[in-house]
Amino acid sequence: MAQQETVLDVRWRGALAFEARNGQGGRTLMGRIGDEAGLGAMETLLASVAGCSGYDVVYILQKKRKPVRDVRIQIRGRRREQHPKVYNRVHIVYHVYGDGLQAKDVEQAIRLSLEKYCSASATLAAWAEITFEYHVHPAAEAPANEAEPHDHP
Repeated sequence: MAQQETVLDVRWRGALAFEARNGQGGRTLMGRIGDEAGLGAMETLLASVAGCSGYDVVYILQKKRKPVRDVRIQIRGRRREQHPKVYNRVHIVYHVYGDGLQAKDVEQAIRLSLEKYCSASATLAAWAEITFEYHVHPAAEAPANEAEPHDHP
């Protein structure tokens, strides 16, 4: 089996800002360019874990034909005081919105993500203890989105 390779082009944008781009036009800003604030490099790492796991949770619940309306994730990380200042504790809070969702299905999807599928959390788990909690909410309680939620198959 061929190994997958990820290629990003990362460019210094002045001061302490860097911009990463992939071949499909995706972009992440780390630092600040003028008035545009990006994430710090270590914040980007946490965002990657939350996004990766969130993707898995939505995908698993959809495969089980569970009605997901929205997912909101808050992730917190604590870092060591000595260099390298890696995360040693990470806590993830999932808020999953949908009518008829069962807590057991949501928990199973999260566990599968964090323990089997999410490569970002597996990478972080080499240094950090990762814990989580979740809350299941009716679809009507989903926060108003800046943009409408994506259509789900």
